[in-house]
Order: sequence, then structure tokens, then C-alpha cells
Amino acid sequence: MNKPSEGRLVWNHSTHIPGLIPRLEKLIKYQGIKTVTPGVIKTVRGRCPHLKLRVSVPICGGYKVIARKGKTVQEVFITTTLEQAELEKAIAQCLS
Repeated sequence: MNKPSEGRLVWNHSTHIPGLIPRLEKLIKYQGIKTVTPGVIKTVRGRCPHLKLRVSVPICGGYKVIARKGKTVQEVFITTTLEQAELEKAIAQCLS
């Protein structure tokens, strides 16, 4: 029996938004997710009290997702075979 393939989490940076990594570790277990790569952290003016992940734009082979918590924003690049609606559903399940 073949075990369903699991995606991988790429560690490019040493800092991440608090609570982001456990959510991404859940996300890579979804069928169709290949790689998840957190990007650069930036600070913004607005505040977001809870961790939110929002699909931003399509990229080659996947999507760019914006993670927000407090005044911190981090890009997350996801390569996947999922459609945008399926990815949004998987993200929503990981956040609940």
C-alpha cells in the first residue's frame, strides 16, 4: 500500500509569525499540497488580533498567501495542484 504523499515545509527564515508554523504543518498534510515556504516578515499599520491566512495571487505552480497577526505580515508561498477554492477550504480547516 502506498502512503499518501505529504508536502514539505521549507525553512528559509529563522523567524515566523507566532502560531504560523503549527498551522502550516497541518496544511502540508493535505493531498495536493507540495511545498509551503514562509517568506519575509514585515510590519504594517493595521492590527489583526488573530492569525489569518488569505490567498493573495496565483504564482507559477501555486499561490501566494498572506499571513497576518497583530501588526505583522508574512508572505507564504504554496506550490499545489489544488484550485484556489480548495486551497482556501484547506486553510480554513487548518485555522479552526
